[in-house]
Amino acid sequence: MVDKNTLYVVGTPIGNLGDFSPRAAQTLADVDFIAAEDTRVTLKLLNHLGIKKPMVSYFEHNKAQRTSEICQRILKGESCAVVSDAGMPCISDPGEDLVRECGNLGIKTVVIPGPSALISALCVSGLATGRFTFEGFISVNKKSRKEHLESLLNEKRTMIFYEAPHKLSNTLKDLYTYFGERKLTIVREITKIHEEVIRTTTKAAYESIEENPLKGEIVLVLEGKTEEVPEEMTLSDAVSLANSYIAEGLKISDAAKKAATISGLKKNEIYRELTK
Repeated sequence: MVDKNTLYVVGTPIGNLGDFSPRAAQTLADVDFIAAEDTRVTLKLLNHLGIKKPMVSYFEHNKAQRTSEICQRILKGESCAVVSDAGMPCISDPGEDLVRECGNLGIKTVVIPGPSALISALCVSGLATGRFTFEGFISVNKKSRKEHLESLLNEKRTMIFYEAPHKLSNTLKDLYTYFGERKLTIVREITKIHEEVIRTTTKAAYESIEENPLKGEIVLVLEGKTEEVPEEMTLSDAVSLANSYIAEGLKISDAAKKAATISGLKKNEIYRELTK
């Protein structure tokens, strides 16, 4: 049973209808109406489930008007489920504005979790999952694209991007240009028949994409910036470093101590070599 005066944020399958949960199906069956990104796509899901339900379209170009209309219906006692064509609403899909306005109006919002392409791709990427950032689609506008990528140059967390197949070549080129050679996992057609996980690097992916174009829905998981580990210093290196400090005016003892701190070697060993 669903509650009146409530918005339900319902995740839908991203490819495999078997991933739709019984709770999600029951929610769609029980609400008064559904706000769908594309009513034609959602109708196929409803037909599969044997559900008949009134729908209103809710997408990028009509959300300014529809957000208010939907909220008013909920305030008057109806219940509504918002869905995108695939995956969780609000994540690079319509729903964010609707949820925000419901919050402003004190309307109860309930989430019915479902499949998520970004989380699924991260899980099979083989890259660090402890901390990550979702960057969505990179803008095709040159200025915005440049600003977006430059803002991530020092990002240490794993980065996740969505991309369309016809834009993939340019994006792979930019990832290599901006970030150099890093680990990259390309996950396409998640949960579908031709699902594929490609663990590669930015350089290898860019160099091979023209000969091996990819089709379908694509998620890119990029390794974050790693700390540069300095090479281990030898005693000779440490002595040379200490001599440079002596040339700058430090006493032998102070130079040996400073070189020891940086090299990790013992001060006495460095001092002994300096005083031979």
